[in-house]
Parts: sequence; C-alpha cells; structure tokens
Amino acid sequence: MRFISWNVNGLRACVGKGDFGEAFQLLDADVFCLQETKLQAGQIELDIPEAYAQFWNYAEKKGYSGTAVFTRIKPLSVTLGMDDYKEDREGRIICLEFESYYLITVYTPNSKQELLRLDDRMDWEDAFLRYINDLQKKKPVVICGDMNVAHQEIDLKNPATNHRNAGFTDEEREKMTVLLRDGHLIDSFRFLNPDLTGVYSWWSYRANARKNNAGWRIDYFLISESLKPYLKDAKIHTDIFGSDHCPVEFVLDVR
Repeated sequence: MRFISWNVNGLRACVGKGDFGEAFQLLDADVFCLQETKLQAGQIELDIPEAYAQFWNYAEKKGYSGTAVFTRIKPLSVTLGMDDYKEDREGRIICLEFESYYLITVYTPNSKQELLRLDDRMDWEDAFLRYINDLQKKKPVVICGDMNVAHQEIDLKNPATNHRNAGFTDEEREKMTVLLRDGHLIDSFRFLNPDLTGVYSWWSYRANARKNNAGWRIDYFLISESLKPYLKDAKIHTDIFGSDHCPVEFVLDVR
C-alpha cells in the first residue's frame, strides 16, 4: 500500500498551476491525503479516476483549513473530526477504517504569529492523543498530515533562530514527544533515516527559502509500533511543486 500526504495550501490554486493532476498521476498512490484544501463542497471539479472514492471534511469558515482523502481501497467506515475537541469545526481530521488499521489524515492547528493560538494548540494536542489511543484499543493507526511542528533540530534548517517561533517552540516539540511516547507511535521517515539532514517538507514563500532549502520537516507519517514490521519505505518528494509544502510518501506491506 502506497500512501501520499500533501498540504496543498489551497487545492484550487494547486490545480490551477497544473501541478496537482500531474503529481497525482506520477505518485500513483493507493491512498492520497490532502490538508489545507481551503474550499467548500461544490467549489472544484477534479479529474480523479473513478477507481478512487473521495472523502472531504470542510471547515465552516470559507477558504480555510479542510482535509480530503482519495482512496482506491474501500474503507469499512469513515468518520470526521474529534468529538471531544471544542473547536472541531475546522475540517481538520478524516479517519478511514480499513481491515487491519485506521488511517487518520490531520491538519494540526498552527500556533500563529506571536503564539496567539498556542494554548488552543495545547488543548488540541491533548485531545488528539486521547483520540488516537482510543482508536488503538481496537486496531493500529497510521497518521499522516501537516502536524505543524519540527520535532527535532535536525528537522529544520535554522533551529537556533526559531526556538520561540510557531512550529518549533519547546511546548509543541514536547507534545510531539509525548504523542510518540504515550501513543506508542513511530515517526516513519526518521525511523528509516535517523541521521539524514537537509530534507524538508515545507518552505516559506519568503526570502527564496525553497531555492536555498531553508525548510522545515513538519509533514509526517506516524504509525503504531505494532506496524513496524510492515514499514517498507518513507520518502519526501522535494522535487514536486505546487504548494509551499511537498508531498510525503509512506509504503506499508499490509492492506
């Protein structure tokens, strides 16, 4: 099973650039997950093969957030959002139940400039850990998406100058540590590439960041520890454009 996750930072814009359709065909994923779709129902027509079922979670606020999943493998069930999160009106989670595991695509809230949303972010993290652990009581999980945190210094180009910036605060990094530890999860890319530097999934649009590879790795595939024997590959497609993020890939030897 090949999975792709991509924060498209506005699906209509990504499609308009011509990058989305080309990347969708090239990557040929069994399951293709999107974050930050920034649209409402009926606002886009996609040229997606009929073999893919489509599932969408739209934010109430127009032009904001949102997630989607396209899958060639029919899920047993599909749910949207976390029931116990107070701000779960932003289209941030889709969960597909397959025979052997749950797949969750997630767009974690950004703490914003001056960390205006850091407290809400901490509430989200606590709710998300509870949510994941409740699912794992039934079967393992695969979690993918833009989690808006560079976990370790190796995960961004300039850690020294970003310690109190959103996405690299001590608080956010600690929550990722807790999620991995208490959720019994593995960061698939870092597990397979423990010392690899200079490979990122997001670059600011400012100061030629992508040209200079001044990036952050904030897009993940996390898996339950019990799925580790089935982990075959994890990649970051830095050569694919169309967004300020690039797609990340994960291969699992189980359906």
